[in-house]
Formats: sequence, C-alpha cells, structure tokens
Amino acid sequence: MAYSNFTLDGVLRAFALDIDQEGDLFAPLPSQTISAALRGQLEENVSLAVDISTEKARSELIVMPVLMEVRKLMRKGIGLFSGVEFNVEPEKGLSGYCDFLLTRSPIQLFVRSPVLTVVEAKNDNVNAGLGQCAAEMVAARIFNERAGDGPTTIHGAVTTGSIWKFLRLEGGTVFVDRPEYYLDQIEKILAILLHCVGGKAPVPTLA
Repeated sequence: MAYSNFTLDGVLRAFALDIDQEGDLFAPLPSQTISAALRGQLEENVSLAVDISTEKARSELIVMPVLMEVRKLMRKGIGLFSGVEFNVEPEKGLSGYCDFLLTRSPIQLFVRSPVLTVVEAKNDNVNAGLGQCAAEMVAARIFNERAGDGPTTIHGAVTTGSIWKFLRLEGGTVFVDRPEYYLDQIEKILAILLHCVGGKAPVPTLA
C-alpha cells in the first residue's frame, strides 16, 4: 500500500482521526500580490497546459511556477521537493512518492521539517486526491515527531493546477477547507501557500 491507495475515509479510520469540513480556514487571510514574472508565466503557460491536458503538463507549467514563487518570496528559506520518495511507515501504507513537498528547512539534499504536501489531482478529480494528501500529511507529522524537529500542524493541498483545495492536520482532526480556489484567485492561493510555510512574505517587486 502507498499514499495514492488511501481514500480520505481510509486515512481517518487507519489513524483514528476526525474530520471537519465546515470551516472557511483562510477567509481572514489577505491576498498576496504576485510578481509580474509569475503573472506572465501563467498567462503563457495555462492555456498550453489546458490544451495538452495531462497531469505532467499541469504540474510543470502551472503548479511548479506557483510553488517556485512561494520559495522566492520566502527568500529561499524553505525547501521545495518534486517527486521525492518519502517512506515513513511502509507497514502502515505511509510510503511512496510525494508530488510536491515543502519544508521549513532550506536544505535540498534531504527532507527536513516537512510542512506542506501538494498532491496533483488525478483525472481532474480534486476530491479523489484528498485521501492521498491526508496520508502524506500524517506521514509528515510522524516524520517531524520522530526527528524532534519541525511543526506538528501540517498543511496540504490538492490541485489540478487550475483548482486548489486546502487541508490542515492539527491534533486529531483533519480540517478540509470548504472553498475551492480557482486560478483567477491566484493572489489568494499564493497567500494561503505562504501562510502554510511560515507566514506572509514581503510584497514582491514588479521586475
């Protein structure tokens, strides 16, 4: 078994977690201005990704540029991993590859202090990716607890590139954000991602 085999209900049962899906988790969070560079990239890339219509295209042309912007705004003070193997408790199914993993540590040679997992929605089905994302979040928390280093509140996102859905694992509860965010709300999406990795970054320059 691997992360991708989990359903959301399966994660809740396997790890004795509750679920809260009623909250608008990031409603008070102000939007974050994005750079002209990212805006230009998205204007160029989104239509191409939609035309190609594969997970790989959306990953490379939409998701990665957004996550790179987060890293840039955080002055490269966070780590960004793509397709990294993350085996934490294989006997419980907590093993496999993470689509994207952001860490509180800037070290790129190995994973330290994971804080945000991002899952590419399969077949454009955001809800179907919630189980995989929740499983990776559980693994990230166990990883941090074992290391004695890193946050115990873990964030997650499932995305098609064009649609983003956020989760939070805190205590014994998986919080599933009620809204879905669309790419025309990129300033809000960026603000949420920044919040998840440690707070609001400085407003970027327009260069």
